[in-house]
Amino acid sequence: MNTKAETFEFQVEARQLLQLMIHSIYSNKDVFLRELISNASDALDKLRLESLRGTDLHADTSDLHIELEVDQERRTLTVRDNGIGMSHDDVVQLIGTIAKSGTAEFLRELKDAKEESKDAAASQDLIGQFGVGFYSGFMVADQVTLVTRHATESQGTRWESTGEGTYTIEAVDEAPQGTSVTLRLKPEDTEDHLYDYASSRKLKEIVKRYSDFITWPIRMTAESTNTATATATDAEKDGEGEAEAEAETPPEPEVETLNSMKALWARSRDEVTDEEYHEFYKHISHDWTNPLETIRMQAEGTFEYQALLFIPSQAPLDLFMRERKRGVQLYVKRVFIMDDCEELMPEYLRFVKGVVDAQDLSLNVSRETLQQDRQIQLMRRRLVKKVLSTVKDMMSANAEGYATFWREFGRAVKEGLLDDFENRDAILEISSFASTHDAEQPTSLRQYLDRMKEGQQHIYYVTGESRSIIESSPHMEAFQAKGYEVLLLTDPIDEMWVGSVPEFDGKQFQSIAKGEVDLDTEEEKKEGEAEREQRQKDFAELLSWMTTTLSEQVKEVRLSSRLTTSPACVVGDTHDVTPALENMFRAMGQDMPQVKRILELNPTHPLVTGLREAHGADGSADGLAETAELIHGMALLAEGGELGDPARFIKLMADRLQRTL
Repeated sequence: MNTKAETFEFQVEARQLLQLMIHSIYSNKDVFLRELISNASDALDKLRLESLRGTDLHADTSDLHIELEVDQERRTLTVRDNGIGMSHDDVVQLIGTIAKSGTAEFLRELKDAKEESKDAAASQDLIGQFGVGFYSGFMVADQVTLVTRHATESQGTRWESTGEGTYTIEAVDEAPQGTSVTLRLKPEDTEDHLYDYASSRKLKEIVKRYSDFITWPIRMTAESTNTATATATDAEKDGEGEAEAEAETPPEPEVETLNSMKALWARSRDEVTDEEYHEFYKHISHDWTNPLETIRMQAEGTFEYQALLFIPSQAPLDLFMRERKRGVQLYVKRVFIMDDCEELMPEYLRFVKGVVDAQDLSLNVSRETLQQDRQIQLMRRRLVKKVLSTVKDMMSANAEGYATFWREFGRAVKEGLLDDFENRDAILEISSFASTHDAEQPTSLRQYLDRMKEGQQHIYYVTGESRSIIESSPHMEAFQAKGYEVLLLTDPIDEMWVGSVPEFDGKQFQSIAKGEVDLDTEEEKKEGEAEREQRQKDFAELLSWMTTTLSEQVKEVRLSSRLTTSPACVVGDTHDVTPALENMFRAMGQDMPQVKRILELNPTHPLVTGLREAHGADGSADGLAETAELIHGMALLAEGGELGDPARFIKLMADRLQRTL
């Protein structure tokens, strides 16, 4: 060692997470080995890739492998690989601290989940989403030592901690290629599910269960008694003394490969159990829960590839974070090329995990090449269609699973309606929305169409902040009265896509808060035509006066056919931007001109008829303009909108209330 060891303190959030690990949140501590082996496998993948790219390496790539070494006397377990290794800076960034974004949010989620559930189940799910990897070693060890050397460097780094809040880092001259993690094992405690991880039998069991599919050999040196026994048996034929001498020969250590190294995606379906698929998913995703769905694909012909994809059962914490990673792993002829290959999966399916193994791509392929590669684009199209068709099958074959899928990933999937024009219909087919048909269960568009009234030409919807606000909106009154089903869209993304998606299966989408609404049948229109014409004449002067009086706030005042109990409502023109979308654009820094909307009056409401009579009696009477202003303000509030001048509205309202006393 050429430098003195430096001692550092963990960051606060890292220390909190470390304590969670040490104090045994997990009921199954065996998974620590899966995580360490998974990290080692990733390091070997990266070294192989760099060697194929011709990077100048101080590393031997002829026998890449993972090794487990047990010291029974010292009670240590070492997981060693001869992969890419880490530099000093890598160790500081990746091991000494938790650099991955979302740590604080993760801890808050964990605290909330524990308070709600009062047990560890929710905690396990959240930690699985976060993926702590290396830190899982502290579940079974009271000291962890890491020695590593990056393949492009000659000097190594040693990191050590007991998990008590500090760690040490020092440079080492003689560091072997790759990374070794040595755990000083805690005493066995079966009541706490802490087993003897210095036992070769236990280690073999864990590797077979969790890491059998790893593409690199996982080796362990074990003493073999077979050779000594056989030698002694043969020697007995030549005399007891010679046999005794031969039997004293110490047994030679035997190196055993613990895993089959068979790529799951290359094996036929009947050769692989669901449990193996689930463990493979956990290996590549660092999730701790089983996937919701497993998807296999095999394309043959001029362009061959195999794919093994998974839909998770819960959304990761970073699903809507900018710095999230997305995409599936790309292999070429079973050689790892890259993690998170974004070119193979669109943004709105960023939660899909898995492996794609192509036969005809160059091993030296880069991200820049992938973006232009025709074969990659062809694979992407087929993978997307397969994922969407799988979800569609879930809707009928596994309703509970589909409900989980949409609850966890629906918001992300709807993003595809904005940019994936080729699959827009398929996305609409698998989408579900809250509606007035059922207060609890969402509905698909196909189910909505099946329930449409005879002669109904539109799919009616309304956007808003919450179901409760929407349901009490004046816009809903006529639809509720006549029994028309309305989709209730409350996700922010809904404000975006409804303006760009014109129809579904021949039926146009129609906002009940835009344009003119006429729900009368042809017969009802004929019967009420004379009455409507008379009302229009009766209210003509009032409408013209109010349009002029409120010209700073609205573009028009007209009579409404959508109101039954409220005095007024505010609506937009058919192609106007909604107020919510207008605010979203402004929040993103876009300069948006104010969009004036239309004030609709209920001609049967006493307040409106009273205002008409007062205006007819004396159009210049004091207070009429203030009444018009109050009606407009109430209409805004009724739909959950914002007043332009809340203080003025309150003053006018207070003055009016005072006069009634």
